[in-house]
Amino acid sequence: MTVAEADTAVALRSGQVPVLATPRVVALCEEATCEAVSGQLEAGQTTVGMRVQLDHLAPTAVGGAVTAEAALEKVQGRRLVFTVSVSDAQGLVAAGKITRVIVEVDRFLKKAH
Repeated sequence: MTVAEADTAVALRSGQVPVLATPRVVALCEEATCEAVSGQLEAGQTTVGMRVQLDHLAPTAVGGAVTAEAALEKVQGRRLVFTVSVSDAQGLVAAGKITRVIVEVDRFLKKAH
């Protein structure tokens, strides 16, 4: 994606600098994990986020292009552990792990308050 004003720490109220915000980096990584399992789950199933462990290592200015990658590292029952990274033209922007859980959509929604 190309970093826009709406993706900055200022816009997302997570800081006071006009660079790619950490919450947007997390969202981008979660998008990558969802894409990684797209088409691989049974009908009626999806994954939901459970744990995010991420180091945001370098700033990316508005107009910069970033790419997120997710690789399924481990399957522990219904838990899927991904290694994720985000890079821009200068190199690594963020790296970490995201754990998602496979759920039955209808059953999961019945638990929502």
